[in-house]
Amino acid sequence: MRGMLRFSLALAAALLLMVAVRALAFTVYSVPGNALSPHFVSGDRIVVNRWSYGLRVGGEGLVPYGRIGRQPVCRGDIVAFELPTDSLGGVFIGRCRAIPGDTLPMADGPAVVPGRISCAKTDYYWLEAITPGSAVDLRHQGFIPEHCIIGRVMGVLYSIDASKPLHQAFRKERLLR
Repeated sequence: MRGMLRFSLALAAALLLMVAVRALAFTVYSVPGNALSPHFVSGDRIVVNRWSYGLRVGGEGLVPYGRIGRQPVCRGDIVAFELPTDSLGGVFIGRCRAIPGDTLPMADGPAVVPGRISCAKTDYYWLEAITPGSAVDLRHQGFIPEHCIIGRVMGVLYSIDASKPLHQAFRKERLLR
């Protein structure tokens, strides 16, 4: 009986640790489109490091937004984020092209990315999901507040091609990219 209790406690501790790591450190998301191809294509399951810019806390209800161990997002980072509006749900990926305080060339004149002025101000980042060589797939997410950024995309865990039958859908060439 004592051995069974030890086994049950060890199993419960392992499950709790697995859930904590998945919720707080790394998460796997599915890529719905080809916005950053050839790096990421539809059907890729990407790994996102939730600690890369610090652990997000609060932002809803009584707890104000903050990050434990805050690190800045760098130009060129590919990040996973949620849109600040409720128009489209889900997680998106984009490349950071401008950080707070940068000036962007725009058609109607330069735009300045809003930056941290005081502790109460949230930083904004200019994120793009552009497929090189495609005039149709130019999507600019625009200014995304820091609190919407989930973390840095680490790479592709595996990939499934939904257009093929199940026994042929797994893309071996994209495994752990």
